Amino acid sequence: MTEQRQHLYFNLIDELLKCPNGQEPEVLESKPELIDSGLVETMLQVATMFAHEGNQDGAQFLFFVARELAKQLGLYPEVSEVSTEVSNKE
Repeated sequence: MTEQRQHLYFNLIDELLKCPNGQEPEVLESKPELIDSGLVETMLQVATMFAHEGNQDGAQFLFFVARELAKQLGLYPEVSEVSTEVSNKE
């Protein structure tokens, strides 16, 4: 993953965190080129960081969105194992 692509993922995650409740699908649909396993992985990393910093709401939100995207992309079994490992560490 390039640094530029990671920056785009972070921008999209920031947009998701700031958008009004219920507008998340529109935000994601506006950037279809970024919807891939790299975005899911980045969301999980940011969610884990949020959890460690005590931002449980942000962490839960990102875990939820990452899980839904992973299901759509056919990655869910793989991602659910990662999420379980992360939540077991907390």
